[in-house]
Amino acid sequence: MASTARIRKLTIQRFRGIESLTWLPAEGMNVILGGGDVGKTTILEAIALLLQPSNTAVISEADYWLRDSTQEFVIEAVMSLPDASEIGSQNTFVWPWAWDGRDAVAPSADGDSGVPILAEAVYRLRVRGTTELELAWEVIQPNDEFTYFSTAVRRHIGLVRMGADERNDRDLRLVFGSALDRLLADNALRARIGKQVSELDLHNALNDKGRESISSLDTRMAGAALPSDLKLGLTTSQGLSIGALIGLLANKNGVALPLSTWGAGTRRMAALEIASVTEKESSVTLIDEIERGLEPHRLRKLINILAEQHGQIFLTTHSPVAITCAENADLWYLDSLGTIGALPRNKIGPQQRRDPETFLARVAVIAEGPTEVGFLQYLLEKAFQGNPLDHGVRVCDGQGNDATLDLLETLVSSGLVFAGLVDDEGTAPQRWARLKEKLKERLYQWPKGCTEDNVIRAVPEENLIELLKDSEGELDSYRLRTLAERLGLQDKTPEAIDTALRAADRSWRSLIIAAATGSKHGAPDGQDKAWKKHSQQWFKSTDGGRELAERMVALGGWNDIEPKLLPLINAVLTLAGKPALEELDL
Repeated sequence: MASTARIRKLTIQRFRGIESLTWLPAEGMNVILGGGDVGKTTILEAIALLLQPSNTAVISEADYWLRDSTQEFVIEAVMSLPDASEIGSQNTFVWPWAWDGRDAVAPSADGDSGVPILAEAVYRLRVRGTTELELAWEVIQPNDEFTYFSTAVRRHIGLVRMGADERNDRDLRLVFGSALDRLLADNALRARIGKQVSELDLHNALNDKGRESISSLDTRMAGAALPSDLKLGLTTSQGLSIGALIGLLANKNGVALPLSTWGAGTRRMAALEIASVTEKESSVTLIDEIERGLEPHRLRKLINILAEQHGQIFLTTHSPVAITCAENADLWYLDSLGTIGALPRNKIGPQQRRDPETFLARVAVIAEGPTEVGFLQYLLEKAFQGNPLDHGVRVCDGQGNDATLDLLETLVSSGLVFAGLVDDEGTAPQRWARLKEKLKERLYQWPKGCTEDNVIRAVPEENLIELLKDSEGELDSYRLRTLAERLGLQDKTPEAIDTALRAADRSWRSLIIAAATGSKHGAPDGQDKAWKKHSQQWFKSTDGGRELAERMVALGGWNDIEPKLLPLINAVLTLAGKPALEELDL
């Protein structure tokens, strides 16, 4: 048997905004990312409904796909369950299924003994929203019959749930199956509380007029042959127990206040602390918008607390801090079509640490390096007539050709909405070809070479010298020095450089491209690193990429570049819900 409960496979059919979803979550912490209103919270609420530790949940037409209650909704999970869940103690014996790595299958029997062979025992559990707006919890047997999925088993599974809008958190109160309920582990406590409450003499707390009114009513009731001998006392109503009114108090400024009235972050961390010290440590934890009410340092602490737990955790977030801290978690992306895709940490880990907002943007534009970031940022600002971030478009540094290739391939399978601009370094041509086939206009790869190479080639010959000038129009001595060193000159004046170029039958354009790209071709022994660093004096930075774009426009290079990049820019505009442009007004 498993040590804690674990959802191996989750299937949701026609529940709220999800028509159909199938997911194989990871064993530990699962972080669900995605845009607004795509169904992240619905997934958590589906799990919560399935493992609801009581039968008090009420549903309405709004819980059905397209509000159509003529068709049932179904939430089903294939789960590993520990002995402590007491799944074997139900009135009807529950037979396990076998887990084949993708689904629950009927176990095969040993040829000699006839005993089922189970590589790993799992159970199929579901809750249905019937056409009568009622809930039915069921365990599906290997022969496809089903039996009742009892509240006792659901309570023993140990669900801890923290919703984004929950104020009086159930796990801080003595509600059936709550973390506090499991911590106390006293089944007779509610009965004792009820008995003591019923013995409170509230009747004598009434004033004279109140007692006279009760006495008059008692006389009328007796005369009508109705229950009499009336007095005032505490009562409960359907769905509300005395236990639900009992919760933890904590001292604040000398006053004992209910923990449920403290800040959202404090309530969440307190509930997890309660759950973590129970004998049956929480097996399944659900947290919607984990960052709610927490400063960054407390958010880090909360994620570290979760990481130390042995149970399965599901959380949603829109916080870059949370994504960065969840370095050992499994990240998933839920798209607008209700498809959930994995973001494998071995592929996206570096990007997760460096730029977590990549996975939160409405549209992530992956630029190969800092030059491409600044270059694209400038063009997109012109296209959006403002900051692209205001439209949810974020230009992200892919950290080099190889890393960008891995990242883009991962994002293709995840469902994340993105685009990209990359160099052609002559590596992995088949992989790049497959990506371009899938992404169409959303990915542009220069036909040959890098951004600096292609843009400088587009600048008219008569304007090349302008690339050597700084923002004030003066010749940049550092850039001149990089050119002179490549020609073996001490004199870095344009005249000396021009003379040397003519003697070597070379052009200004080829020399500038070599320096701007940090080419090591022809470097003397021991000068490779120095020549590579030449690019830092040109456009090899985010600011340099912006400068390159500005110079391209000012020096007449955009006419040649526009047909190549306008489809990419229009693809980004379209993804962000903006109309495409016939030409970019620069």
